[in-house]
Amino acid sequence: MVLLVLAAGSLFVGVIDITPGELMAGDLHLWEIFLLSRLPRLLAVLCTGVGMSVAGLIMQQLCSNKFVSPTTGATISSAQFGILLALLFMPSSTLWSRTIFAFAAAIVGTWIFVWFIQRLQFKDVVMVPLVGIMFGNVIGGVTSYLAYRYEMTQALSSWLVGHFSMVVKGRYEIVWLTVPLVILAFVFANHFNIVGLGKDFSKNLGVPYQLVLFLGLTIAAMITASIVVVVGAISYIGLIVPNVVAMYKGDKIRGTLVDTALFGAIFVLVCDVIGRVVILPYELPIELIVGILGSLIFIGLLFYRLKNGRKSIRLGSAGAGACATVPNLKRGENP
Repeated sequence: MVLLVLAAGSLFVGVIDITPGELMAGDLHLWEIFLLSRLPRLLAVLCTGVGMSVAGLIMQQLCSNKFVSPTTGATISSAQFGILLALLFMPSSTLWSRTIFAFAAAIVGTWIFVWFIQRLQFKDVVMVPLVGIMFGNVIGGVTSYLAYRYEMTQALSSWLVGHFSMVVKGRYEIVWLTVPLVILAFVFANHFNIVGLGKDFSKNLGVPYQLVLFLGLTIAAMITASIVVVVGAISYIGLIVPNVVAMYKGDKIRGTLVDTALFGAIFVLVCDVIGRVVILPYELPIELIVGILGSLIFIGLLFYRLKNGRKSIRLGSAGAGACATVPNLKRGENP
């Protein structure tokens, strides 16, 4: 209900005042603005919120780490690198051509990140996303160098900061690819749950670990790339939304997928409306609003996870001490 109310209200927020009464009166100019700009923008916002949240949830489940997301897994940086390659090698490329390059780069970058962290002997809950952030910065540095080297900085700037101001009919439809990809995530949700429990556990249940891991990462990367091509880079959504939902709904992906998608859409929609009204008639990029709110929430989640982790360790130690006092307890027995 909150999402429906916000979605309806956002259609009438903007530089040009549009009211339901004026639309009902049949003003053709206002109807043109409504159909060519306001409605496509709303649909792009909803697809972005749903897609990025689901992509983050998939990556967190497959990597068994709550701080992995398209932002901290180098997926967004890789998609931007793919767009730059399309601009360099195909200067007159269409939006679909740039999308294909972004898909390929995002998939490869995400695979490399996961392949690397699988070979880390020490996988601290905070270390894994830090490795992803550093890997993403390396890719971002290479992207910036090539952009400066070949004077493509101006052309690439549209994809460096996420914004919906350029979303109009005919230039946003690629973001609809998130819909079948999210549906595919629903279909394989149970498989992602099993793979998240480990390679040995998956093999015991007859689930092909590498194939499902490959499929899940590919879905997450393609969702992210399709959004970056249209909207640009928007950080934190795939990191924050699944964590907030998991605090109330648990970690099972099938039980939280719908809630994660809906809350993601609400979060992005609220940020978009704030960006449109805070300095009206001008507009702030949504990346700025999400970055401010996301940074604060991320710090809070970080402290929350670390605090709960320490509590678990203390409870585990206390439990071990209590078990030692149980009489006639054989070695290896579970009291």
